[in-house]
Amino acid sequence: MTPEQHRAAAAQLWQAEQSGQQCGLLSLAYPDMGMDDAYAVQSALIGLRKSAGHRVIGWKIGLTSRAMQQALNIDIPDSGVLMDDMLFDDGAVVPVGRFIQPRIEAEIAFVMRAPLSGAATRAEVIDATDYVCPSLEILDTRVLRADPATGRARIITDTISDNAANAGLVLGPQRHAPDTDLRWCGAIVTKNGEVEETGLGAGVLNDPVMGIVWLSQRMAQYGQQISAGQVILSGSFIRPVECPTGSNIRADFGAFGAVSVRFA
Repeated sequence: MTPEQHRAAAAQLWQAEQSGQQCGLLSLAYPDMGMDDAYAVQSALIGLRKSAGHRVIGWKIGLTSRAMQQALNIDIPDSGVLMDDMLFDDGAVVPVGRFIQPRIEAEIAFVMRAPLSGAATRAEVIDATDYVCPSLEILDTRVLRADPATGRARIITDTISDNAANAGLVLGPQRHAPDTDLRWCGAIVTKNGEVEETGLGAGVLNDPVMGIVWLSQRMAQYGQQISAGQVILSGSFIRPVECPTGSNIRADFGAFGAVSVRFA
């Protein structure tokens, strides 16, 4: 893809977000799109969001579980950018129409005390982290999940371009030391009081800290870095839960804490 095509694809995604009407699969419009192209489209999309007055507050890591990777026929995670207008308070009500097809995932969030530049080790990630806390990621898709004419499903380049499907995040109030054994940190996720999903932190690359290690390595390839004060969503250890109007979501992490959000 050319830089002009990167910008054109980003403009489609931005228009979809603003209008609430999904655009077609970018992977069909640009069949030669590669992973580098997809991240270039994502970067152009974030540029449009910055131009609209929003600022970067962190990063998200996606597709960390084997089940989700196998579903998309890939063997690596992906990443997206968190921005200030995406952050919701614990217990917040998401207004009607804010998202197109919202879903949620339960994750462990890392809040950084110090920057990470270049490929970091596990020990360096822990040392640079201020605290970890329970969180929910709100997913949305500005790209159709499948092409209506061919039935073809979106693929990894569509997802990466679409900011790795990120749309929002909710942080729980509890704070824990980053050297906590997060492999055994799990959650029971309910929707309207009914259990929808359960999972353990080990579902994220066998250790959520390794999600941050992976992110630092990916960012090093693109000349980026994790900054002090940023929030990093380390990856989901449950399948996405659909959140139509009226969904009341709560993730109970036991002694680790809890976090909730409601969709009006």
